[in-house]
Amino acid sequence: MHAMQYEIPLPADYDMGVIRRRVAERGHRTDAFPGLGVKAYAIREKGVAGSPVNEYAPFYLWADPAGMDEFLFGPAFSGIVSDFGRPVVRHWRGLGFELGPDRDIPATAATRASRVIPTDRPLPELVEEARARLTTTAAAPGVHSAAVVVDPAGWELLEFTLWAQEPPPAQGDRYQVLHTSTPHLAGLVHGRPE
Repeated sequence: MHAMQYEIPLPADYDMGVIRRRVAERGHRTDAFPGLGVKAYAIREKGVAGSPVNEYAPFYLWADPAGMDEFLFGPAFSGIVSDFGRPVVRHWRGLGFELGPDRDIPATAATRASRVIPTDRPLPELVEEARARLTTTAAAPGVHSAAVVVDPAGWELLEFTLWAQEPPPAQGDRYQVLHTSTPHLAGLVHGRPE
């Protein structure tokens, strides 16, 4: 499993209705995209759920990295590039994924929490702790699904959770989810990767 996200900052007075219409018109295009486990069409809107900014920030979990390549280097990504310029695409290696009790209800919100992995702790110990937190998070009421991923370039651990209802107060970034595509959800590695 691979994760990726690009964040497109928008002006403070930007009409977020433009993004909402964009997703309503185009979001279905990834509903059958090859290799895609989950795409959350996520936004942050200034003044909503504590967000200080307007931002379009889709988050992806790929069951097959060939699908990620096809998306980025094929025609699918060209719409973003032509409308907003080429954003930096962050990507992480998956450590675990779990479905939540509300997996059959469309996600309406997401949370993203990240932390730098301390250099004085053994990596296997930290990974096991992250997987244990993932299991606990995924079992919470209102959770659609949850993932934990790592960027070994900066040793950053990221926990991303999709919610079918308003998430409880938590640290990290909160997003509104306008649409979720899950064509290969079953192909995501559940729990510990083999």
